[in-house]
Amino acid sequence: MKYFLAGAIMAGLFGSPAFAADQTLKMQTIAPSLGQAITMATFANVVTNNVDGISIEVAAGGAATLHMLEVARGNLDMSMVSPTIHILMTKGVAMYKKVPEAPELAPKIQLLMWFPYGQYHFAVRGDSDIKTLDDIEGAKVFLGPQGGGAFNAAKGWVKATTGLVAGEDFDVIKANWQTGYQAFLDGNIDVYVNGCIDPCQQFIQFSETESVRFIGPESAEGEAVDKFLGKFRKRAEIATGLYKSQVNETPVMSNDTAVGIGVRAGLDEDTVYKITKAFWDNLDNITTDAPWAKVLDPAYAAAQLGTMQLHPGAKRYYEEIGVK
Repeated sequence: MKYFLAGAIMAGLFGSPAFAADQTLKMQTIAPSLGQAITMATFANVVTNNVDGISIEVAAGGAATLHMLEVARGNLDMSMVSPTIHILMTKGVAMYKKVPEAPELAPKIQLLMWFPYGQYHFAVRGDSDIKTLDDIEGAKVFLGPQGGGAFNAAKGWVKATTGLVAGEDFDVIKANWQTGYQAFLDGNIDVYVNGCIDPCQQFIQFSETESVRFIGPESAEGEAVDKFLGKFRKRAEIATGLYKSQVNETPVMSNDTAVGIGVRAGLDEDTVYKITKAFWDNLDNITTDAPWAKVLDPAYAAAQLGTMQLHPGAKRYYEEIGVK
């Protein structure tokens, strides 16, 4: 087996590669239960099963901000990337403030494709008294692992739309993704937050036995919201009827952003062209087992977002299909 991320799910979708690889590429992604990691594992499996001589080995865990540095240093071939984080890397600020070589490293990681992070789902039980985000004052809330990008984005959305401050107006639960979700399953927290492309595995599982409600703010408009969204986030609705026991009667407003697969700039053009082409050429073959993949779009994947440039091999493929 050439990969070990979300093994049971991925093996069930695509099986094991039937050939020996001449070239093994190393991909690092975030916690394997998350939708973004599954998107990347899906990419790896499609490529491994459809490109003779190339295998992508996926390791899960850790922070994408650190993985990006390792790709730029040449220790990894691919990782998850973000337009916002790449700008910070280029400037050597925020989490890269103590990495003096970060601006020099930034051009050494390039883009293979963007994909939607997925709407931030603020979930409560269907019978909860919490009907909107404005009602979470005093509640126990899991926003994501503290210090991570998802935590900061969820916290920022709540403050921008409701004025409520995490840790002051509501309790913030310190946990990783696995224990945060388990706390929601066990009924130990009131609100669970996860950004993902629907249908999300966590909510499929939860709604098998309990009802779920997704909550949004009373208003998603205003200067504070616009400032929070900036250039790379957007308002995005969560539809009704997505899950077995979802009780929402109307769509819920949330936000979404772009993340992507970054690739080592020094990886040769032909290799990147082949793996990019293999994924998009075979995407329609996986959407039955991976319905979330229907939202993936080459035009979105190749968009110029921030400071990250397309790898020449990926650019060659997108131009070949008329995406510029």
